Amino acid sequence: MTAVRIRDLVLEFTGTTTVRALDGIDLEVAEGASLAIVGESGSGKSTLASVIGRLHPRSARIVSGTLEVGGVDVLALDIDGLRRYRRDTLAYIAQDPIGSLDPTMRIGRQLQLVLRAMGEETSTRRQIELLDAMRIANSERVIRLFPHQVSGGMAQRVAIAMAMCRAPKLLIADEPTAALDSQVREEVVRLLFEQARAQGTTVLWLSHDLPAVARWCDEVAVMYAGRVVERGPAQAVLGQPVHPYSRALAATDPSRARRGERLASIPGAPPVLHGASAGCAFAPRCAARIDACTTTRPEPAATRHSLCIRTEEMRAQVRLEVSA
Repeated sequence: MTAVRIRDLVLEFTGTTTVRALDGIDLEVAEGASLAIVGESGSGKSTLASVIGRLHPRSARIVSGTLEVGGVDVLALDIDGLRRYRRDTLAYIAQDPIGSLDPTMRIGRQLQLVLRAMGEETSTRRQIELLDAMRIANSERVIRLFPHQVSGGMAQRVAIAMAMCRAPKLLIADEPTAALDSQVREEVVRLLFEQARAQGTTVLWLSHDLPAVARWCDEVAVMYAGRVVERGPAQAVLGQPVHPYSRALAATDPSRARRGERLASIPGAPPVLHGASAGCAFAPRCAARIDACTTTRPEPAATRHSLCIRTEEMRAQVRLEVSA
Protein backbone atom coordinates (compact mmCIF):
# COMPACT_ATOMS: atom_id res chain seq x y z
CA MET A 1 0.00 0.00 0.00
CA THR A 2 1.16 3.54 -0.80
CA ALA A 3 0.77 6.15 1.93
CA VAL A 4 1.95 9.19 -0.07
CA ARG A 5 2.02 9.56 -3.85
CA ILE A 6 3.22 12.81 -5.44
CA ARG A 7 3.49 13.29 -9.18
CA ASP A 8 5.20 16.23 -10.94
CA LEU A 9 4.17 18.71 -8.23
CA VAL A 10 5.06 22.30 -9.08
CA LEU A 11 4.57 25.19 -6.64
CA GLU A 12 5.43 28.86 -7.07
CA PHE A 13 5.42 31.83 -4.71
CA THR A 14 4.06 34.95 -6.34
CA GLY A 15 4.69 38.57 -5.35
CA THR A 16 6.90 41.23 -6.88
CA THR A 17 8.55 38.29 -8.64
CA THR A 18 7.75 34.61 -9.09
CA VAL A 19 9.87 32.04 -7.28
CA ARG A 20 9.52 28.35 -8.08
CA ALA A 21 9.97 26.42 -4.80
CA LEU A 22 8.95 22.98 -6.08
CA ASP A 23 10.01 22.19 -9.63
CA GLY A 24 8.34 18.85 -10.32
CA ILE A 25 8.42 16.66 -7.20
CA ASP A 26 7.95 12.93 -7.74
CA LEU A 27 7.74 10.88 -4.57
CA GLU A 28 6.14 7.70 -3.27
CA VAL A 29 6.20 6.49 0.33
CA ALA A 30 4.98 3.05 1.36
CA GLU A 31 2.52 2.67 4.21
CA GLY A 32 4.33 2.31 7.55
CA ALA A 33 7.72 3.27 6.09
CA SER A 34 10.05 5.98 7.35
CA LEU A 35 11.49 8.36 4.77
CA ALA A 36 14.02 11.11 5.51
CA ILE A 37 14.07 14.16 3.27
CA VAL A 38 17.51 15.79 3.33
CA GLY A 39 19.17 18.70 1.58
CA GLU A 40 20.49 22.19 2.18
CA SER A 41 18.30 25.00 3.44
CA GLY A 42 16.40 26.35 0.44
CA SER A 43 16.06 22.97 -1.25
CA GLY A 44 12.26 22.87 -0.75
CA LYS A 45 11.93 20.41 2.15
CA SER A 46 9.74 22.57 4.39
CA THR A 47 7.68 23.79 1.43
CA LEU A 48 6.92 20.19 0.51
CA ALA A 49 5.92 19.42 4.10
CA SER A 50 3.58 22.43 4.20
CA VAL A 51 1.90 21.41 0.94
CA ILE A 52 1.21 17.90 2.22
CA GLY A 53 -0.73 19.50 5.09
CA ARG A 54 -2.25 22.18 2.82
CA LEU A 55 -0.54 24.71 5.09
CA HIS A 56 1.19 26.73 2.37
CA PRO A 57 0.45 30.48 2.40
CA ARG A 58 -1.85 32.26 -0.03
CA SER A 59 1.15 33.58 -1.92
CA ALA A 60 1.92 29.99 -2.91
CA ARG A 61 0.24 28.65 -6.05
CA ILE A 62 0.05 25.03 -7.16
CA VAL A 63 0.94 25.18 -10.85
CA SER A 64 0.54 21.48 -11.67
CA GLY A 65 0.81 17.99 -10.30
CA THR A 66 -1.05 15.65 -7.96
CA LEU A 67 -0.75 14.85 -4.27
CA GLU A 68 -2.46 11.84 -2.70
CA VAL A 69 -2.26 10.68 0.92
CA GLY A 70 -3.89 7.34 1.64
CA GLY A 71 -5.57 7.49 -1.77
CA VAL A 72 -7.16 10.89 -1.02
CA ASP A 73 -6.57 13.80 -3.41
CA VAL A 74 -5.35 16.34 -0.84
CA LEU A 75 -5.32 19.28 -3.27
CA ALA A 76 -9.03 18.77 -4.06
CA LEU A 77 -10.31 18.67 -0.45
CA ASP A 78 -12.93 21.21 0.61
CA ILE A 79 -12.83 22.90 4.03
CA ASP A 80 -14.66 20.11 5.86
CA GLY A 81 -12.64 17.41 4.12
CA LEU A 82 -9.41 19.24 4.96
CA ARG A 83 -10.37 19.41 8.65
CA ARG A 84 -11.05 15.66 8.71
CA TYR A 85 -7.79 14.95 6.88
CA ARG A 86 -5.72 16.99 9.34
CA ARG A 87 -7.54 15.48 12.32
CA ASP A 88 -7.71 11.81 11.30
CA THR A 89 -4.72 11.28 9.01
CA LEU A 90 -1.99 13.85 9.57
CA ALA A 91 0.22 14.81 12.51
CA TYR A 92 2.98 17.41 12.48
CA ILE A 93 5.93 17.98 14.80
CA ALA A 94 7.66 21.32 14.35
CA GLN A 95 11.27 22.43 14.89
CA ASP A 96 10.54 24.73 17.83
CA PRO A 97 9.09 22.61 20.65
CA ILE A 98 8.11 25.53 22.89
CA GLY A 99 6.62 27.57 20.04
CA SER A 100 4.51 24.64 18.84
CA LEU A 101 2.54 24.59 22.12
CA ASP A 102 -0.06 27.16 23.20
CA PRO A 103 1.69 29.45 25.72
CA THR A 104 -1.62 30.41 27.39
CA MET A 105 -2.66 26.87 28.34
CA ARG A 106 -1.31 24.36 30.80
CA ILE A 107 0.08 21.21 29.22
CA GLY A 108 -2.68 19.03 30.69
CA ARG A 109 -5.36 21.25 29.18
CA GLN A 110 -3.73 21.01 25.73
CA LEU A 111 -3.61 17.23 25.99
CA GLN A 112 -7.24 17.25 27.07
CA LEU A 113 -8.34 19.23 23.99
CA VAL A 114 -6.52 16.86 21.63
CA LEU A 115 -8.08 13.81 23.29
CA ARG A 116 -11.54 15.39 23.22
CA ALA A 117 -11.22 16.14 19.49
CA MET A 118 -10.52 12.44 18.92
CA GLY A 119 -13.48 11.38 21.07
CA GLU A 120 -11.21 9.72 23.63
CA GLU A 121 -11.08 9.73 27.40
CA THR A 122 -9.73 13.08 28.69
CA SER A 123 -9.11 12.23 32.34
CA THR A 124 -6.00 13.24 34.25
CA ARG A 125 -5.04 9.57 34.39
CA ARG A 126 -5.09 9.38 30.57
CA GLN A 127 -2.99 12.56 30.27
CA ILE A 128 -0.41 11.12 32.66
CA GLU A 129 -0.33 7.87 30.65
CA LEU A 130 0.56 9.80 27.49
CA LEU A 131 3.42 11.64 29.18
CA ASP A 132 4.67 8.46 30.88
CA ALA A 133 4.91 6.83 27.45
CA MET A 134 7.30 9.64 26.49
CA ARG A 135 9.53 8.89 29.49
CA ILE A 136 8.63 12.19 31.17
CA ALA A 137 9.44 12.09 34.88
CA ASN A 138 6.88 13.36 37.39
CA SER A 139 4.06 13.56 34.84
CA GLU A 140 1.54 14.58 37.52
CA ARG A 141 3.47 17.82 38.01
CA VAL A 142 4.16 18.43 34.30
CA ILE A 143 0.50 18.48 33.25
CA ARG A 144 0.00 21.48 35.59
CA LEU A 145 2.82 23.49 34.00
CA PHE A 146 2.78 26.01 31.16
CA PRO A 147 5.06 25.39 28.13
CA HIS A 148 7.57 28.06 29.19
CA GLN A 149 8.08 26.22 32.47
CA VAL A 150 9.56 23.08 30.88
CA SER A 151 12.79 22.42 28.99
CA GLY A 152 12.99 22.19 25.22
CA GLY A 153 13.47 18.42 25.36
CA MET A 154 10.46 17.95 27.60
CA ALA A 155 8.33 20.28 25.44
CA GLN A 156 9.21 18.24 22.36
CA ARG A 157 8.22 15.04 24.15
CA VAL A 158 4.89 16.65 24.99
CA ALA A 159 4.47 17.64 21.33
CA ILE A 160 5.19 14.06 20.26
CA ALA A 161 2.68 12.75 22.80
CA MET A 162 0.01 15.12 21.43
CA ALA A 163 0.77 14.07 17.87
CA MET A 164 0.94 10.31 18.43
CA CYS A 165 -2.05 9.95 20.79
CA ARG A 166 -4.23 10.32 17.68
CA ALA A 167 -2.52 7.33 16.00
CA PRO A 168 -1.98 9.32 12.78
CA LYS A 169 -1.51 7.56 9.47
CA LEU A 170 1.17 10.08 8.43
CA LEU A 171 3.59 11.95 10.68
CA ILE A 172 5.65 14.86 9.35
CA ALA A 173 8.58 15.74 11.61
CA ASP A 174 10.28 18.96 10.51
CA GLU A 175 13.73 18.79 12.12
CA PRO A 176 12.15 17.99 15.52
CA THR A 177 15.52 17.83 17.31
CA ALA A 178 17.16 20.93 15.78
CA ALA A 179 16.54 23.05 18.89
CA LEU A 180 17.46 20.33 21.39
CA ASP A 181 20.58 19.68 23.38
CA SER A 182 22.66 16.85 21.94
CA GLN A 183 22.24 14.89 25.17
CA VAL A 184 18.47 14.56 24.72
CA ARG A 185 18.34 14.49 20.91
CA GLU A 186 18.92 10.76 20.57
CA GLU A 187 16.33 9.89 23.23
CA VAL A 188 13.65 12.09 21.61
CA VAL A 189 14.24 10.60 18.15
CA ARG A 190 14.16 7.08 19.57
CA LEU A 191 10.82 7.72 21.28
CA LEU A 192 9.37 9.23 18.11
CA PHE A 193 10.27 6.23 15.95
CA GLU A 194 9.28 3.70 18.59
CA GLN A 195 5.81 5.25 18.80
CA ALA A 196 5.48 5.44 15.02
CA ARG A 197 6.49 1.82 14.45
CA ALA A 198 4.20 0.57 17.20
CA GLN A 199 1.24 2.33 15.57
CA GLY A 200 2.18 1.63 11.94
CA THR A 201 2.51 5.34 11.23
CA THR A 202 4.28 6.48 8.06
CA VAL A 203 7.04 8.99 8.89
CA LEU A 204 8.40 11.83 6.77
CA TRP A 205 11.41 13.21 8.62
CA LEU A 206 12.99 16.45 7.41
CA SER A 207 16.52 16.54 8.70
CA HIS A 208 20.12 17.76 8.33
CA ASP A 209 21.39 15.05 10.69
CA LEU A 210 22.72 12.48 8.21
CA PRO A 211 24.09 9.96 10.78
CA ALA A 212 20.72 9.90 12.58
CA VAL A 213 18.90 9.53 9.28
CA ALA A 214 21.04 6.51 8.39
CA ARG A 215 20.32 4.98 11.79
CA TRP A 216 16.55 5.46 11.96
CA CYS A 217 15.07 5.72 8.45
CA ASP A 218 14.28 3.06 5.87
CA GLU A 219 14.79 5.36 2.91
CA VAL A 220 16.22 8.76 2.04
CA ALA A 221 15.13 11.33 -0.54
CA VAL A 222 17.72 14.00 -1.34
CA MET A 223 16.17 17.31 -2.44
CA TYR A 224 17.80 20.09 -4.41
CA ALA A 225 16.18 23.12 -6.08
CA GLY A 226 12.68 21.78 -5.57
CA ARG A 227 13.24 18.29 -6.97
CA VAL A 228 14.11 14.89 -5.53
CA VAL A 229 17.52 14.28 -7.09
CA GLU A 230 18.17 10.89 -5.51
CA ARG A 231 16.02 8.37 -3.68
CA GLY A 232 16.72 4.92 -2.29
CA PRO A 233 17.53 2.86 0.83
CA ALA A 234 19.13 5.00 3.53
CA GLN A 235 22.34 2.99 3.76
CA ALA A 236 22.82 3.05 -0.01
CA VAL A 237 22.05 6.74 -0.59
CA LEU A 238 24.17 7.95 2.32
CA GLY A 239 26.88 5.29 2.12
CA GLN A 240 27.23 5.00 -1.67
CA PRO A 241 25.51 8.06 -3.17
CA VAL A 242 25.21 8.25 -6.96
CA HIS A 243 23.99 11.77 -7.78
CA PRO A 244 26.80 14.38 -7.64
CA TYR A 245 24.82 16.51 -5.18
CA SER A 246 24.19 13.54 -2.88
CA ARG A 247 27.91 12.74 -3.01
CA ALA A 248 28.81 16.34 -2.17
CA LEU A 249 26.25 16.47 0.64
CA ALA A 250 27.49 13.20 2.16
CA ALA A 251 31.06 14.51 2.06
CA THR A 252 30.07 17.42 4.33
CA ASP A 253 29.01 15.02 7.11
CA PRO A 254 31.39 15.73 10.05
CA SER A 255 31.17 12.11 11.21
CA ARG A 256 33.02 11.05 8.04
CA ALA A 257 36.01 13.32 8.61
CA ARG A 258 39.18 11.98 10.21
CA ARG A 259 40.72 13.79 13.15
CA GLY A 260 42.58 16.90 11.95
CA GLU A 261 41.01 16.72 8.49
CA ARG A 262 39.40 19.86 7.06
CA LEU A 263 35.64 19.52 6.62
CA ALA A 264 34.37 19.52 3.04
CA SER A 265 31.89 22.12 1.80
CA ILE A 266 29.81 22.57 -1.33
CA PRO A 267 30.86 25.70 -3.24
CA GLY A 268 28.21 28.25 -4.17
CA ALA A 269 24.60 28.29 -3.01
CA PRO A 270 21.29 26.72 -4.08
CA PRO A 271 19.67 28.62 -6.97
CA VAL A 272 16.54 30.76 -6.81
CA LEU A 273 14.37 29.52 -9.67
CA HIS A 274 11.83 31.75 -11.43
CA GLY A 275 10.53 28.96 -13.61
CA ALA A 276 11.31 25.41 -14.64
CA SER A 277 15.01 24.63 -14.63
CA ALA A 278 16.07 24.14 -18.26
CA GLY A 279 18.92 21.82 -17.35
CA CYS A 280 20.29 20.42 -14.11
CA ALA A 281 19.91 23.01 -11.35
CA PHE A 282 23.04 21.68 -9.63
CA ALA A 283 25.24 22.07 -12.75
CA PRO A 284 26.84 25.42 -11.72
CA ARG A 285 28.14 23.80 -8.51
CA CYS A 286 28.92 20.34 -9.88
CA ALA A 287 32.48 19.14 -10.40
CA ALA A 288 31.25 16.39 -12.75
CA ARG A 289 29.21 18.62 -15.08
CA ILE A 290 29.47 18.53 -18.86
CA ASP A 291 28.08 21.01 -21.40
CA ALA A 292 24.83 19.06 -21.80
CA CYS A 293 24.04 19.45 -18.08
CA THR A 294 23.08 23.11 -18.57
CA THR A 295 20.55 22.39 -21.34
CA THR A 296 19.22 18.87 -20.69
CA ARG A 297 16.64 18.51 -17.92
CA PRO A 298 17.40 15.19 -16.19
CA GLU A 299 14.65 12.65 -15.63
CA PRO A 300 14.60 9.73 -13.14
CA ALA A 301 16.70 6.72 -14.04
CA ALA A 302 14.96 3.40 -14.71
CA THR A 303 16.60 1.71 -11.72
CA ARG A 304 17.66 3.56 -8.58
CA HIS A 305 16.21 7.05 -8.70
CA SER A 306 18.86 9.65 -9.59
CA LEU A 307 18.23 12.87 -11.51
CA CYS A 308 21.48 13.07 -13.44
CA ILE A 309 22.14 12.60 -17.15
CA ARG A 310 25.40 10.86 -16.17
CA THR A 311 23.76 8.44 -13.73
CA GLU A 312 25.22 5.30 -15.29
CA GLU A 313 28.73 6.79 -15.32
CA MET A 314 28.36 7.91 -11.70
CA ARG A 315 27.05 4.47 -10.71
CA ALA A 316 30.06 2.82 -12.34
CA GLN A 317 32.35 5.20 -10.44
CA VAL A 318 30.68 4.22 -7.17
CA ARG A 319 31.23 0.53 -7.95
CA LEU A 320 34.92 1.21 -8.59
CA GLU A 321 35.24 3.11 -5.29
CA VAL A 322 33.57 0.27 -3.39
CA SER A 323 35.76 -2.40 -4.96
CA ALA A 324 38.98 -0.40 -4.45
